Amino acid sequence: MTERSNWTGIAFGLTIACYAAFQQFKMPPALPLMLEAYSYDSRLAGGFMSAYAVAGLLLSLLLGRTIARRGAGMPVAAALALMTAGVALTLVLPQSGASVLAGRLIEGVAFTVLAIAGPVLANANASEKALPLVVAATAAWIPVGQLVAVGAAGPAFHLTGWSGLWWLGLLLTGALALWLLALRLRGGIDLGGQQGETDKPTRSDQRLERTQGLSLALAAAVFMLWSGQYFAYMTWLPQALVDFGLDMDSALLGYAVPIAIMLPSILATGRLLQRGIPIGRLLVIGLGLQAATWGLVPFAGADAFGALTLGLYGIGAGIVPTCLFAAPSRIAGRGQANARAFGILMTGRNTGVLAGPILLAEAFELTGGWTLAAPILGTITAAALALSLLLSLRLSRTAPA
Repeated sequence: MTERSNWTGIAFGLTIACYAAFQQFKMPPALPLMLEAYSYDSRLAGGFMSAYAVAGLLLSLLLGRTIARRGAGMPVAAALALMTAGVALTLVLPQSGASVLAGRLIEGVAFTVLAIAGPVLANANASEKALPLVVAATAAWIPVGQLVAVGAAGPAFHLTGWSGLWWLGLLLTGALALWLLALRLRGGIDLGGQQGETDKPTRSDQRLERTQGLSLALAAAVFMLWSGQYFAYMTWLPQALVDFGLDMDSALLGYAVPIAIMLPSILATGRLLQRGIPIGRLLVIGLGLQAATWGLVPFAGADAFGALTLGLYGIGAGIVPTCLFAAPSRIAGRGQANARAFGILMTGRNTGVLAGPILLAEAFELTGGWTLAAPILGTITAAALALSLLLSLRLSRTAPA
């Protein structure tokens, strides 16, 4: 744990994480336009989001160990190169669904690196005092990336159509590459990795105890279920709003409502964690609120009550990931959550990302509408709530590390 925070390192870690979220979530706002232009099969279109999870399932644990041992500098550089290749493939062959899927798979490898490296770098450069604030900021990387995507979508679509967000992604990639190069040349931040004797284990590379591993596996299972319903919802929400009769601009506005509410919810949750409120208790509250919201969704429409359900969902969606991203520090030890722990957590998350959007697309194909969406996603959220109760009990029986 550093005695004094290095805010340049924290900013770089959080920025690359938010950038990764932008690249993943540039697809939902553009999807209605791409479906109209290229008539992709809906299950294939759901795979455009799920594709990001494939590399995560295969590589998260390995990348966690690699970053713990070797540092994040070279993996981040490689990720930016891969992201460029994946974005370029989609821009060149958008009419081919298989090519778009391949491009998203390549982007997904880059995302997997950045989703681990970003939080690890932010934690590694934070002091003990600043760590709770950094943990809360870390949990915000997904909604921040989403808000950048939806905020840029309107102007980008009016200028260049759906491809505007892909061109913006290339510009952001170039800017981050220059920033990384400057950091490598100037030094001054902790890019992670063992120093000195590489065979000597450090805090970030120690094996987890069995009880810690079980708790992390349970947290990963909660993350899997929660991510499944969240990514299914956020992938198809713009298209569903268009199907319900909204124009594209109104659909983007509706899509932005729960995302915007997530940010203050995340910050408030971070403050509560900083004051010592147990992670498990807050996690149960957040999942309970989201499960209840799914019970209200069938009665909502394109009206004030529908907006209320979006807002309630956003509050719960801010609480849950903040608690889950704080879990590795709580379980594996006070201080920086090590890369192994983040690898386990992100494996659970990626499993949910893989299954959720495709599952909802299949339900749409079976019914020709969204009637099954709320029951399916509500059931998944209820299962996550049940597991969170078990995790809360486990954490309450162990003293804070």
